[in-house]
Amino acid sequence: MAKLKITQIRSIIGSTKRQKLTVEALGLKRIRHTVEQEDNNVVRGMIKKVEHLVIVEEIN
Repeated sequence: MAKLKITQIRSIIGSTKRQKLTVEALGLKRIRHTVEQEDNNVVRGMIKKVEHLVIVEEIN
């Protein structure tokens, strides 16, 4: 199964509580922090909520 490389590019300061919790649930801790997650509907939905704060790349 494919994986996604998710990198936080913007601060969560000024974001809603829901967005802050979503970034935390993805495993991101600070700007330029990168994590790898499985590509599934749950993760895609979380990324959609915070797409203005992160960059997503597919890893084969």
